Amino acid sequence: MTTTTITSREFNQDTSGAKKAARKGPVFITDRGRAAHVLLTIDDFQRLQGAQGSIVELLAMPGVADVAFDPPRQAGAFQRPADLS
Repeated sequence: MTTTTITSREFNQDTSGAKKAARKGPVFITDRGRAAHVLLTIDDFQRLQGAQGSIVELLAMPGVADVAFDPPRQAGAFQRPADLS
């Protein structure tokens, strides 16, 4: 993966060149010498987005029904009546 850095002016003058460079890796576009934007292909962007999920998707844990889980019962000090006085 190649990282390319271009100025805003270069980006404006050669957008197709920036798009070609993005096929090889991210393109950082600078504004007054500081990175201001990143150009990615849609595939790279979707791959980055796919790494994240909503909390609901992350907690859903598909396939968990196939896992055998039978925890042992706890006895003793863990089980006592509540003191409501």
